[in-house]
Amino acid sequence: QDPAPAAAEGSDKKLSKKDIAKLERQRKRQEAAAVAGALSAVTIEDEDPLSENYGDVLLNDLQSKEISGKKWTDIKNLNDRLKDQPVLIRGRAQTIRAKGKKIAFVVVRERGFTVQCVLNAADDGVSPQMVKFAAAISRESIVDVEGVVSVPENPIKGTTQQVEIQVNKIHSVNKAVPVLPINIEDAARSEVEIEKALEEGEKLVRVNQDTRLNYRVLDLRTPANQGIFRIQCQVENVFRQFLLSEGFVGIHTPKLIAGSSEGGAAVFRLDYKGTPACLAQSPQLHKQMAICGDFGRVFEIGPVFRAEDSFTHRHLCEFTGLDVEMEIKEHYSEVMDVVDRLFVTMFDSLNQHCGDELEAVNRQYPFEKLKYLRKTLRLTFEEGIQMLKATGVEMDPFGDLNTEAERKLGQLVLEKYGTEFYILHRYPLAVRPFYTMPCYDNPNYSNSFDVFIRGEEIISGAQRVHVAELLTERAQSCGIDVKTISTYIDSFRYGASPHGGFGVGLERVVMLFCALNNIRKTSLFPRDPQRIAP
Repeated sequence: QDPAPAAAEGSDKKLSKKDIAKLERQRKRQEAAAVAGALSAVTIEDEDPLSENYGDVLLNDLQSKEISGKKWTDIKNLNDRLKDQPVLIRGRAQTIRAKGKKIAFVVVRERGFTVQCVLNAADDGVSPQMVKFAAAISRESIVDVEGVVSVPENPIKGTTQQVEIQVNKIHSVNKAVPVLPINIEDAARSEVEIEKALEEGEKLVRVNQDTRLNYRVLDLRTPANQGIFRIQCQVENVFRQFLLSEGFVGIHTPKLIAGSSEGGAAVFRLDYKGTPACLAQSPQLHKQMAICGDFGRVFEIGPVFRAEDSFTHRHLCEFTGLDVEMEIKEHYSEVMDVVDRLFVTMFDSLNQHCGDELEAVNRQYPFEKLKYLRKTLRLTFEEGIQMLKATGVEMDPFGDLNTEAERKLGQLVLEKYGTEFYILHRYPLAVRPFYTMPCYDNPNYSNSFDVFIRGEEIISGAQRVHVAELLTERAQSCGIDVKTISTYIDSFRYGASPHGGFGVGLERVVMLFCALNNIRKTSLFPRDPQRIAP
């Protein structure tokens, strides 16, 4: 046994037992790392004539040195039609398992698809040293594998592709550290699996949300997260393509503005070259100005900033807004018509084109398919209040719905109408932004609406005030300094069409479509009151 480490040179006192133990642990970790490094490299002493078939790719060869013309195959395209064909793949070494000294199995993953690669020293071109090299590759390392596709007799468990690659070359492109902060296998585990294991007396690792977000790069590699953000991409794509087909024009509005776009104190304030400014809470003012600029129908996909301290499962300080604004000919129901067609088209598209992604999400976060009607249900706010009152829930007829009331109403709507997606309109004016048009027959109500999925609000929309004098009056009544929005108000002095629109959070749409319990799951790198990294 090694003697205890001596006190540091020049120190007047000996190290404590605690310090000695700490140094001993550090020494053992260094030794383990050295051993791991030795295992992962094949030295000259091995004198393997097949050494060119495996090893680490030199950095020099990865610096865009040349174009070789090699043909690469995506793992998702590996199937039995490629039997006996040579292939070249690149991916992550998800799991590595050695079977003695002559055989090793490496499961390689690429963007959620996996294939089992087999190294057998009995085959030509594969040496025991090559098997040893493969067995020592650290999990999540990037590897290049060349081999021949084979079709096993029995189904392969644990991989998406039902073929194997009989390896004749394997190279490490970039090594992951030997010990990862979180294991992908643990991060991909469902609560159902964890609870079932506990019932059987086995304790599995549960990766909590903060740990996931601290190591988000690793967490994003799970099949569920790969699915979530591909679904999100499809939501954005359908939103854009549908609106373009309806004659809308895509625009980009400034995120640095002089005043608050929604009113209130929940803004991120900053100094703009000596002038007070803030980050836009929405593109509201400028998309309306675009209507005044004769674009007729506009939409925007962009960042939205809210400085409110909302520590909830559905609020973020920064999210992606999907915004729409359009001229109205006669009635604000024209805007609701667009919402209806847009979201029915979107839900149909997700169900039709994102089956694999939805299945991946469902495996980790089980959910029931969203129920929606071909023609979206519309209820007035007053009708909603009456439905709640009929079940004993007392509500202020001129107040807003709280979270509990929203969920209760969603439950009642599902039971009565068989849908989890509906529109509630004619909200009380007092709970809507200053630019909302009052109802013609009752100034206590407004030409506005909210849209709900699974009992939670996802969309807010309305007809806007397009008369400068009324807009000024409304802004002042809401406590907004009209000087900070003077250019916005002036836009309506030069002739403005009646218009309306709506805004929806991209992350919230995906969260509720997939019935996820937290919006942070659908934000790539979430920003909330307590998180600004990574």
